[in-house]
Amino acid sequence: MLDAGQLVGLPPRARPRGASLHSTSLVLYPERDEPPHHWLDPAENATRFVYGRLSVPLLRLRLRLLLALTLARAGRIATLEDAQLDAQIAEARLRARCSGMTDANIVECFALIREVSRRTLGLYHHKVQLLGALAMARGAVAEMETGEGKTLTATLTAGAAALAGIPVHIVTVNDYLAERDADTMGPLFERLGLSVGVLKHGIQPDERRQIYRSDIVYASNKEIAFDYLRDRVKLGGPPQNTTMKVRQFFDLAGIHDPPVMRGLHFAIVDEADSVLIDEARTPLILSRETNAEAERIWAETAHRLAKALFEGRDYVLHQRDRRIELTKRGKATLERLGLSAGGEWSMRIRREQAVRQALSARFLFNKGDHYIVADGKVVIVDEYTGRVMEERSWNDGLHQLVEAKEGVEITPRKDVLARITYQRFFRRYKGLAGMTGTAREVAPELSSVYRMNVVAIPTNARSQRRRDSPRLYPTAEARWRAVAERANALCEAGRPVLIGTRSVAASERASAWLTELGIQHDLLNAMNESEEAEIIARAGDLGRVTVATNMAGRGVDIALGDGVAQRGGLHVILTERHDSKRIDRQLEGRTARRGEPGSSEAILSLEDAILEQTSAGKGALARLARLPGPVGRMAARQLFRRAQKVAERAHGRARRILLDQDRRLGTMLAFSGKPE
Repeated sequence: MLDAGQLVGLPPRARPRGASLHSTSLVLYPERDEPPHHWLDPAENATRFVYGRLSVPLLRLRLRLLLALTLARAGRIATLEDAQLDAQIAEARLRARCSGMTDANIVECFALIREVSRRTLGLYHHKVQLLGALAMARGAVAEMETGEGKTLTATLTAGAAALAGIPVHIVTVNDYLAERDADTMGPLFERLGLSVGVLKHGIQPDERRQIYRSDIVYASNKEIAFDYLRDRVKLGGPPQNTTMKVRQFFDLAGIHDPPVMRGLHFAIVDEADSVLIDEARTPLILSRETNAEAERIWAETAHRLAKALFEGRDYVLHQRDRRIELTKRGKATLERLGLSAGGEWSMRIRREQAVRQALSARFLFNKGDHYIVADGKVVIVDEYTGRVMEERSWNDGLHQLVEAKEGVEITPRKDVLARITYQRFFRRYKGLAGMTGTAREVAPELSSVYRMNVVAIPTNARSQRRRDSPRLYPTAEARWRAVAERANALCEAGRPVLIGTRSVAASERASAWLTELGIQHDLLNAMNESEEAEIIARAGDLGRVTVATNMAGRGVDIALGDGVAQRGGLHVILTERHDSKRIDRQLEGRTARRGEPGSSEAILSLEDAILEQTSAGKGALARLARLPGPVGRMAARQLFRRAQKVAERAHGRARRILLDQDRRLGTMLAFSGKPE
């Protein structure tokens, strides 16, 4: 249970409406202590998961009881005049700040927020949205089907916590969604007397500090996590409450540069599986720049040495695990070449690491899949969202090696000042909850890492989505032709079509096939991100064809145009399987939302990237998949299912290794007195 006094150190008394929590908190920068690592942790995690699963029915029963109480209270509140409603909000705020988020206060706050939403936004929370919000108020991940209104659902939990005096961070997957959700829900919070802030890339520290003083802050996961890292560098390590108060007391002139955040109180993570699981494979690194000319020489030398090696003899390429292994002969060759190059190349560990990175840049990182080249710069593309990551770069010299491969200007490398994984960062929040449409596949990991159960929430209206049988083609070219012909047939029938691809390169190939057949269409990928809102706004119109990467996946609501529902709704075509079936489910979730009609189908190829990466495209099963008829279709389904399981296991293993490494590094830096 969230408790205002526990989370922000509030004294057991109410404060004036709108008073700053920051100035009166007993703890200036609260966060949860990280539990120490123990060899029995795996057994404890398994026990916790089993217990959590067994206790979910009891939790659902409790949520149903609270739902009934909320609906009963909401019926009485609906009869109040505006002035009476304002008085009721002030009274509920006073009680919540005194006693925290008890069941009675949650019921009262939810009923009030529901009524305020109806009067300000014209949106009335459904029963299932109330259930989802109640689950999040209990620190769970609410699994709600796509289109069920998670953005509106979050206003209940966030509003109730903020009324109780708990600063709330609503974490989204990108700046666009953060700004959109804050603009949409802002009037509701303002009517409740709560302040709302939006964090976006490029905002200066002073302005960020003011934004974090808002009751509710919308921000992307990267913006919040990097602000936290910068604060840790300023503080020289974990926040020391006494030291911070002494600095604040004596800094009357405001010379001292205080942290921008005011602690990790309570976070609601939208698309929780994406942020907490998929993003957790890459550590967040705060850095400073090195010398660009020295990096250019280093990168060119590393590529020259790598090109002197031969695959199979000097190194082994492991596509499934995305790593390079040097053989004994390769290491001996490198030693000879390195000694002749001199300097740092005569050092075995640094030499071999540099060459492994150079080989990775050549064979494991592909233009159009993992990055694009825009304005003479290598820009990373997020494989899960399809969006560009302007300020992100690969570490250990990999980014400079990719730049050298593409022949663009070499940028300075980033020397690490501080680093943290998403696992360690989000576990430091005093209170944590989440919502997503796809969580059950990763429920064990959410339980073991973040101590959160997954609660499935029923849909408000029965789904009308129809899934057509998947079609399989032997080559990629045959697949793209079939996709274009299918889109043309649906377009002529007046139905809008969304064609989903894994990468920028794949989206452009699909677009080329459509152009060849004379089919007018929109293309949405990282190369034209600025047109996203316009393209999405018309993607549901009659006969409209849209080709998109995962940018059209999570958080995107495609509204149907006039007459589209009568023709069957939006049709989604999946052209490739992703590394996780959760991402495929998210793309399918763009159609048949809120009880509307819609359909989806997969048109796949035996040359799909996931089959090559996991080596699943070889062997008896792959040969069976090429057979016509039911046997081939059954083998194909099993083939792609196995490939996704292999990829998901590999990613899960990478996350565990990264968490262990980050934990060990944190222990060493804590011993040395360094920030993180």
